[in-house]
Amino acid sequence: MKTRLFTIFLFIFSFSLVFAGGSKEADNSRNNEVVIYAYDSFCSEWGPGPAIVKAFEEKTGYKVTMISAGDAAQVLSKAAFEKAKPKADVLIGIDNNLLDKAKAENILESYKPQNADTLIDSNLVLDSEWFLSPFDWSSFAMIFDSYANIPSPTCLSDLTKDIYQKKIILMDPRTSTPGLGFVAWTLAEYGLDGIEDFWKALKPNILTMAPGWDTGYGLFTSGEAPLVISYTTSPAYHIYDGEDYRYVALEFEKGHPMQIEGAGLVKNAKNPEGGKAFLDFLISKEAQEIIPETQWMYPINNTVELPSCYEVSPVPAKTLTVDQAELEKAVEKVLAILAG
Repeated sequence: MKTRLFTIFLFIFSFSLVFAGGSKEADNSRNNEVVIYAYDSFCSEWGPGPAIVKAFEEKTGYKVTMISAGDAAQVLSKAAFEKAKPKADVLIGIDNNLLDKAKAENILESYKPQNADTLIDSNLVLDSEWFLSPFDWSSFAMIFDSYANIPSPTCLSDLTKDIYQKKIILMDPRTSTPGLGFVAWTLAEYGLDGIEDFWKALKPNILTMAPGWDTGYGLFTSGEAPLVISYTTSPAYHIYDGEDYRYVALEFEKGHPMQIEGAGLVKNAKNPEGGKAFLDFLISKEAQEIIPETQWMYPINNTVELPSCYEVSPVPAKTLTVDQAELEKAVEKVLAILAG
């Protein structure tokens, strides 16, 4: 009996060692993998993600798994849902309007990339604690199809005129950073008390509230409406693509809100060292040179030269900012108006 029990014990012990070894091997494999959550357009074949990932893998030896999570707000939501057992190492796309929410969710780890002080202008730093590293920026703007048989608006209040009925494409501020940016724009100009009157007047002129930028801008370029919320840098793409000057970024005298997009290290990430290495690389000149002709935003690295097509992209004379707590209240008001 003792001999049989000893034999069984040896079998179980050996079996456990095999599986323990397998588990350790799996952990080592994960140490070489960097998992990134990003938004759709970043991950797409025409976006910057694939080229940046390839260059990073070749330079560092890490393997990257990049997962598209919808729009940037959905990247944040997915990471918040998983924060007890995080699966990602890096989040890409959380911007200046979502930073406070990301902090409140406690999903980010502070990390300042190497050479950040020399490569990034101080006025583009998102956070003194470096919960997010900026990697690109632009200003929100209304893009106008100059082939339309209507005049272009000259200010936000013009958008409420009857001539623009069902001619404006916006995005859902709950899922889309341009959608949230437009609400921030109206808040900056009209204040929390005046925003309701503006949105009530604007509502008949909205063709759709698209779930994300990809869908909304695609509807715009297919001719569904002559106005869409996007960026001052968007027309540069059309020039680069061999098109004419049909699409125009309108500059409004009272100013425009800026978007600074960031990337952050996930708190309790399984591979924090790999995540840090990616953030270091993301602000390098090698990675940043990919941004202008794929992301169609300004690179954060001040050593990168812009292609000539960016000459059609105006830099607004005035930048508008809002209080983040007020922005959350503004979104609630806007959604209630649109639902009513």
